[in-house]
Amino acid sequence: MTRILRLALAATCIALPNLADGAASLSTLHGTWVSPAPEPWYGGWGTREFVFSDGHWSLDFVHALDPEMTQRTLRFRTGGAYTVTAPSEAVPGAYEAVFGEDWKHVTVLTDDPGILQATGLAACDLPFNLEADISAEGCAAWKPVAVCGEDHDLLALSEEGLHFGVRPADNDMCTADRRPTELLPAVVPY
Repeated sequence: MTRILRLALAATCIALPNLADGAASLSTLHGTWVSPAPEPWYGGWGTREFVFSDGHWSLDFVHALDPEMTQRTLRFRTGGAYTVTAPSEAVPGAYEAVFGEDWKHVTVLTDDPGILQATGLAACDLPFNLEADISAEGCAAWKPVAVCGEDHDLLALSEEGLHFGVRPADNDMCTADRRPTELLPAVVPY
């Protein structure tokens, strides 16, 4: 990362982790990290916003059918405590991490019956444009917290930003054997 970018980030009070500190820096992340632009996700596009503070994390994910993010379909939010456990054997420079999901919320952002059916949201009977807590029952590919209360993921820092693992097609990272073996493009400090 260039010196100018580091100075600009410091001026906005974002604590940049030290790349050389590895797991220690990843365990003490503080600040907001966002997709630099809409990314290809689940047959459409999405943006990710992660907030880290005091050993906790949260994710705000918005999915849309177009790269301009005007045809939004859903918003998913989750969060909890997280731990960085060990260097990844599969991905050099990455670390295994466990992200607790104490709560899961979904907002349906489309009323198109075909899209709701295709995404599995139709079976959940969620209200349109009103956030619903799906922690207890789950919905579509999201399992209840009691069944899947943590994501076994990867975490890495690079000059580009903060990387997470590539999610499997079924979105299931509930156990360590489902941990990704590749990294996604970076989210960047906001």
